Formats: sequence, C-alpha cells, structure tokens
Amino acid sequence: MPDRTTAPSALPTASRLRAEHVSLGYDARPIIAGLSTAIPDGSFTVIIGPNACGKSTLLRGLSRLLSPAAGRVVLDGKAITELAAKDVAKRLGLLPQSAAAPDGITVVDLVARGRYPRQRLLRQWTDADEAAVAEALDATGTRELGPRRVDELSGGQRQRVWVAMVLAQETELLLLDEPTTFLDIAHQIELMELFARLNRQGRTVVAVLHDLNHAARYADHLIAMHDGRVVAEGPPSEVVTSERVEEIFGLPNVVIADPVTGGPLVVPSGLPAARAEADGR
Repeated sequence: MPDRTTAPSALPTASRLRAEHVSLGYDARPIIAGLSTAIPDGSFTVIIGPNACGKSTLLRGLSRLLSPAAGRVVLDGKAITELAAKDVAKRLGLLPQSAAAPDGITVVDLVARGRYPRQRLLRQWTDADEAAVAEALDATGTRELGPRRVDELSGGQRQRVWVAMVLAQETELLLLDEPTTFLDIAHQIELMELFARLNRQGRTVVAVLHDLNHAARYADHLIAMHDGRVVAEGPPSEVVTSERVEEIFGLPNVVIADPVTGGPLVVPSGLPAARAEADGR
C-alpha cells in the first residue's frame, strides 16, 4: 500500500491541533513513525482504520497522554508538551478508550470532576460550575443517574457518564476514543447526534470510530489509517470509496448513496479477504 502521509507543508493552515512527523509507540514498540496530520478547525474529524492500525495511538498522542519519541504535537502554535497540563485541559477534552472511576464515586461527583481545569486554588464552586454539570447530564441523558454510584451502572450508562464529564469541561476541542462503545444502536445515534450538534455550535470534534457508516454520515473530515500511516484524508465522499475500503479493511463491498444524507454508505458484499482465504473461498 503506497504511503500517502501528508507533509506538514501541505497541512491546513487553520488548525489549532496538529501532528508533525510524530513517532509514537509503547515500551519501545513503534506503532506510528513520521506521521503528520492536522485537525481542521471547526471540523468533525473521524479517524478510521482496521484494528491495531494506530488510530487510538494517534489520538493519545494528540491529547498528550502519549509523548512522541520523535516529532511534535502542536496545540495553538506551541508544542503540547510545553504547556501545563491544566492549560491543556482548558482547551482540550478527552474521552479515553478505557476510563476507570474511583471506587464508590457517584455519577454527579464524577461529572463534576470535569470542572477541575476551571478551578483555582481559592475559588469556590460556582453557579456556572453547577450549570455546566447539569447541562452535561441533560445532554447525555444521565441526570436521573446522578445519585447512583458509577460502579453500579451498565457499560452503556457508564460510557454516557464519561461523555458527560468531558462535556462538563466546556472545551473547544473534544477528542473521543470510541465514544459509542457498549452502547445500543439508539444510544449510539443519540451520542453521534449530540457530537454533531456540538460541532455545529462551534466545537472541533475528533473521534476514533469503528463504524464506517457512522463516520461517513457524521464527519466532514476523515483520516484513514493503515499500519500506522495516514493513507487518505479529506471529505467522506473522497475517502470512502469501494476500492479504498477493500484496500484498508480487506472487505469486498459496494458504496452507495446514503438514502438519508446522500453521502457514502458501505454495504459489505462478501467475507473479508483474510476470512475468505481461511475458509478456502
């Protein structure tokens, strides 16, 4: 597969958040090498690609959870590693793939922790803090869960509560790693519609998604990855083609017009190549 990683000079100039020649990995095991990409300001960007291609690794690098071995991530013109953690948290909210709540904490107390970046040493809890928490609970349909302990909730309920905590930060940049995990289809759509609404209201949203059709329907900018590289990026109509889906995922398919949005809709037409080969087809 050809390497079509974008050079920094070709990246959008209107981008508060970008990666420049970053190399990322875990315990000296490289996942991404020399990758450059930029998140267009005001976009709903979705990162797509097969398992273990580097999607979540890239998001962790963009959020400063993972420091590059080489290159840099730039936020508002500065290397993100040069900014104080609290300063980053005022600008960028992150929903990680696996989040752990303190034992016994209630939903409302966990969501209130999203206000931490807005707190000063001597500042008391304010009406603005209270309103931000209430709005986040309402937006995610979790207000009735407020008094309950997080460890008593179902996986889907917990996921919505974590989203509420990120929303309570009131950041202009939202980074979401598989935000629809554990959710049934109705709650998946509710959350995707919520993110789309936040985007229309001016927030830049970046999400890692496995569902290609959710990505194509809601995103206006896609970053397609394979083997730790960006192989295509741009509008869904340009990125989601039958040939590219088969190239990246090994999935025979046809791409048709979504009857609701008119955008690309991926319809599988056979077994993935690896499975078909294993079955002798």
